[in-house]
Amino acid sequence: MQILVSEKGEVALPDALRAQLGIRPGDPLNATVEAGRLVLSKHPTRKRRARIVTDPITGLPVLTAGPGAPVLTSEIVAAMLVDFP
Repeated sequence: MQILVSEKGEVALPDALRAQLGIRPGDPLNATVEAGRLVLSKHPTRKRRARIVTDPITGLPVLTAGPGAPVLTSEIVAAMLVDFP
């Protein structure tokens, strides 16, 4: 896959590559040169810290890991509990 470098030296990663590697806007990347090639790799990120907040709609306490955290749906929970005794 060929991509272009802008006049400012910027490179835009195609959607397919970002999706394949789970790269989101704002994610840090490491850049290295290996055997004459530019290599970009995901920078290890900090683990998310969960906290309890009040749901603005229901007023009930809910657990959140912040913006951009994976969403845990009721379907995912049901699938996880299928094999639970």
